[in-house]
Amino acid sequence: MVLTRRQVLGAVPAAGLTAAGLPAFADNPFQPSWDCLAAQYRTPDWFRDAKLGLWAHWGPQCVPEAGDWYGRFMYKQGHRMYDHHLKHYGHPSDTGFIDLIGRWRAEKWDPRDVMARFKSAGARYVVSMAQHHDNFDCFDSRYHAWNSTRVGPKRDIVGTWEKLARQAGLRFGISNHGAHAWHWFQTAYGYDPEGAKAGIRYDANRLTRADGKGTWWDGLDPQDLYGGPMRVPPAGLTSIKAMDDWHDVHTGQWLETPPPGNPAFVRSWYLRALDAIEKYRPDLVYFDNYGLPFGQVGLDITARYYNLSRQWHGGRLEAVVNGKRLAEDRQRKAIVEDHERSFVDEIRPDPWQTCTCIGQWHYDRALYDRGGYKSVTQVVQSLSDIVSKNGNLLLSIPMRGDGSLDDLEIRFLDGLAAWTATNGEAIFGTRPWRRYGEGPTRIDKSETKQAPFTSADLRFTTRGGNLYALAMAWPADGKLTITSLAGTAVDRADLLGRDGTPLPLRQTAAGLEITLPEAPNTTPMLAVRLSGRGLI
Repeated sequence: MVLTRRQVLGAVPAAGLTAAGLPAFADNPFQPSWDCLAAQYRTPDWFRDAKLGLWAHWGPQCVPEAGDWYGRFMYKQGHRMYDHHLKHYGHPSDTGFIDLIGRWRAEKWDPRDVMARFKSAGARYVVSMAQHHDNFDCFDSRYHAWNSTRVGPKRDIVGTWEKLARQAGLRFGISNHGAHAWHWFQTAYGYDPEGAKAGIRYDANRLTRADGKGTWWDGLDPQDLYGGPMRVPPAGLTSIKAMDDWHDVHTGQWLETPPPGNPAFVRSWYLRALDAIEKYRPDLVYFDNYGLPFGQVGLDITARYYNLSRQWHGGRLEAVVNGKRLAEDRQRKAIVEDHERSFVDEIRPDPWQTCTCIGQWHYDRALYDRGGYKSVTQVVQSLSDIVSKNGNLLLSIPMRGDGSLDDLEIRFLDGLAAWTATNGEAIFGTRPWRRYGEGPTRIDKSETKQAPFTSADLRFTTRGGNLYALAMAWPADGKLTITSLAGTAVDRADLLGRDGTPLPLRQTAAGLEITLPEAPNTTPMLAVRLSGRGLI
């Protein structure tokens, strides 16, 4: 069944919108179509200047400290997260995701300290997860009782981050992943296909509001959390492979369409997303979607957000919307494209963003134990490559279930802070040069396949009439050669973070050769400021 726009947004007038889903105020230059958004939108300068955002991708799925998508995979027999759940919490027919929310206390969360560390590390914007695929709202949600002010930490997570970000002089964003909850969470209605409890449905299939009487979730309906049965595995699947195959086809695909025959889910998502936007007035809204959520519904909320931003800022648009895998240039002019854990291989005319994490999106204790986080060197190399191509980096620092950062994350943030303090001039507020860089290492669009960079791999940025060359590693012979500047007059070269003494330079057959001082042991890569007429 294909839902009409009127069916999907039938309840929207109660939120102060017109029946068409458009803003109720008169001045609406942004209308909900790709053509209109593309024609009117311009990426605000704050985002183009910011270059680095840090992300608190934190919610109840961090409680088990077992990695990403725990809420889905704990209900899939044979998966390591199912095994983890069985060992530590019990069988998911008895102890489900709802019980993890009850265990989420955030007792060691010190948001003021984390925000100070984020700012020191060089973040120009901070993003808080507002809602993940687990359908739980990490904010003071007007339209969804399953939220962090009522259960779990009983604190306004998003509101706390927002207040501290503003106090720190940083831009603030929220991430919304909830449009996929309707199919992602259907594993909670399944069952073990094998073993002693074969055929016994998991907790989502049996829990009702009445079951909460006298408990910590008294008065709440579990079906509002789990989304209700929409794509429930049929009875009679008798092997783990058969169950996995069924989920791969029916619930495991990344669907951007509304759930068939269930406009109430879409209305709920819309109202909750709009509630967070109006309540916290974010500078950025990250949608974890290919394009925009639910097609026309996503266009409606984006137009609404852009128009609100103009109201908040005296007619000036300061809003950024992220979406993924945009299919055409028109879409890339309407919103800012996000590339999850991936890169681009050329300078993009429109600003874009890479999002990634130093570990798993949700905290993974095993990854910490084996020292599996990205290094500061890997991250600043990625940052330099991204910025040279007109992009930003949004980097997640996974927080533990109790709200704390582990010692390796603190060490990482300290290292990033040291690097940006020295080399930030070549990153923040810059724009691309006529070419992004040079060097032998091929860029793979997937970060997991990217080959290591060498000292011959350089990236270029510009700012204030200067050209900056960022070398991915310190040359072993102390000579930095820039082939792109062969035959180009360069008046002066300065190593960022060093005293004002200019570096010796000369033109050779290979290019501009710069003699470097001895490499400090703590410098993962270097940046050189170049000045001269005609460089820019």
